[in-house]
Amino acid sequence: MYELIILGGGPAGSAAAVYSARKQLKTAIITSEFGGQSIVSELIYNWIGTPEISGANLSANLKKHVEYYKGPFLDIIEGEKIISITKNNNVFIIKSESGKEYNSKTVLIATGSSRRKLEAINADKYEHKGITYCASCDGPLFGGADVLVIGGGNAAFESSAQLLAYCKSVTLIHRSDKFRADEITVNKLLENPKFKTITNAEILRVDGEQFVNSLTYKDKNTEEEHTLNSNGIFIEIGQIPNTSFVKDILKLDENNKIIVDPMTQASTTEGIWSAGDCTNGHYHQNNIAVGDAVKAIEDIYIWIQRNK
Repeated sequence: MYELIILGGGPAGSAAAVYSARKQLKTAIITSEFGGQSIVSELIYNWIGTPEISGANLSANLKKHVEYYKGPFLDIIEGEKIISITKNNNVFIIKSESGKEYNSKTVLIATGSSRRKLEAINADKYEHKGITYCASCDGPLFGGADVLVIGGGNAAFESSAQLLAYCKSVTLIHRSDKFRADEITVNKLLENPKFKTITNAEILRVDGEQFVNSLTYKDKNTEEEHTLNSNGIFIEIGQIPNTSFVKDILKLDENNKIIVDPMTQASTTEGIWSAGDCTNGHYHQNNIAVGDAVKAIEDIYIWIQRNK
């Protein structure tokens, strides 16, 4: 029986494991792998305390930090995928794909999310070779360049705003004629002479050599095809939270993200907390995920002490 089981080995799960072990809670961290989404990033510039670091090195550092605390208060279970959580007599029963079961008094879900992929010819070929999913992480690589942003929601416009700080121009391409982003945000960006939008566009393919150099789309009104030259294409068409295994034990929002109390990260089910990209928090970044996790552990520790 564990006092806490942490699900996920990204920044949130790793931070939680470190803090929980330091508080001497009997803890297990269960993850398929360490690192989270950033593992595939070539360089990350906004990991606080480190001017630049590759996704692979960040992943290795997270794992190393967690392993430092492995011992009587922390078990590390790697290579397991969780398929369900149930509750029986105030004990959470966590089942893995391999058939194993783990019992705990509390659970912290930090399973993150995956980016919704661009569906176009050659898109998979140029992922992380010009096609990227993080303006904060990879934007500085395209300083002085003409870049494209795919999407029409707040995330697409917020990424565009970040990119305008150092790119020569930003062109946002949206499949519809109406944006989902807040009107104030849209109008503010449209005032910037370096920013423009293309609507009613169906993206057909991306092309390049070693790296991407162009994108071709079809105007859905005229059926005409157009090609734009660019070495940087930022995809902001949504995220898919890794939460399917908890849908029967706690409440999810309309996007299948775990609803949490922003003060404590507690979910709608007593005894379960959540942190990072799988929650309905407004912003999602590595540093924010770590803060979420630390906040959760502080609240979990108090909860456990009160319920002994």
